[in-house]
Amino acid sequence: MARAALEWGVLDLAREAAVSTQTIVRFERGVVLKEVTVDRLRSAFEAAGIEFIPENGGGPGVRLARSSAPKST
Repeated sequence: MARAALEWGVLDLAREAAVSTQTIVRFERGVVLKEVTVDRLRSAFEAAGIEFIPENGGGPGVRLARSSAPKST
């Protein structure tokens, strides 16, 4: 979901997280990865503006952070 929200392809995420494209594919298939690798993925998403929402009855999720810059009219 986070990758889709950013309109990133596998190559984009791999580049931003400094991991291989095969790592992204394995992660998206549900393979358990090393904690350091998951941390890299999360950091890349957060740097791009993704907020992770903890499970609160409806399940965990993600959203794009609100921009702090005012919208121009």
